[in-house]
Amino acid sequence: MSHLTIYPDDQPGTPSGVYTDIDDIRRELGAVGVRFERVDASIPLPDGAGQDEVLAAYRHVVEAERAARGYEIVDVVRMKPDAPNAGEARKKFLSEHTHAEDESRILVEGSGCFYLHAGQQVLQIVCTRGDLISVPAGMRHWFDMGPRPLFAAIRFFERPEGWVGDFTGSAIADLFPRYAP
Repeated sequence: MSHLTIYPDDQPGTPSGVYTDIDDIRRELGAVGVRFERVDASIPLPDGAGQDEVLAAYRHVVEAERAARGYEIVDVVRMKPDAPNAGEARKKFLSEHTHAEDESRILVEGSGCFYLHAGQQVLQIVCTRGDLISVPAGMRHWFDMGPRPLFAAIRFFERPEGWVGDFTGSAIADLFPRYAP
């Protein structure tokens, strides 16, 4: 189940709000410029399904998002708990960073957690199957897939270099609770 916890950025152990209702989550994220929607992600993925199979299964969702937002590049990242690079992959985006363009994803399997540093607050959003999240360009954030990652996300980009992270050097991500589904 998707849920949002909001913290003052200087009080990582003291939530100022917790939301589980999709409309409440959408409203709170929208207030800081983050697009959050629910899409149909009910098509089960076979264990060995790779990028081509995932994109084919969700062609209707992918084409709708591309047409609505003008994305040129679409790919899939899929992580299983037994992946040999799971630990390295998790560490890669656990530090606060930004992107030159919006970071848009649809989770079609499993879950993951975005931490959004907006103004004087950190919004921790656990995204689950069927969640579409679009973090605006320039927003400070980090992502945690958990210690035993299990997710598949369809990612959308305007251009290949747009998803490259620009790390801020801040240690704020180390202060907040890690995602442990």
